[in-house]
Amino acid sequence: MKEKNLQDISENYYLEIERIVKTIKKEKSKRVLLQFPDGLKPYALVIKEEIEKQTKNCEIFIWLDTCFGACDIPLETERLGIDLIVQFGHSAWNFKDSPVNVLK
Repeated sequence: MKEKNLQDISENYYLEIERIVKTIKKEKSKRVLLQFPDGLKPYALVIKEEIEKQTKNCEIFIWLDTCFGACDIPLETERLGIDLIVQFGHSAWNFKDSPVNVLK
């Protein structure tokens, strides 16, 4: 079976890569965590590589643990120096007390 590329994935999912890249650049994020629902996890590396290609001086990490929806922010992200969390496939919630920016 052929590995999917970003174009293949984009046929089924609206990934908003341009919006993510624009936000990373605007916020001058240096450490970004990508959080995926289970259905998108098989494509996480392809998505990560595309974002890395379009950003400079930014480390991109993938959250591989469970993900229970919009209210699920991985613990310890602030301690790890994460500037921005990008959550794919989540409903937008206002995280008033989050020490880390969250893009949905």
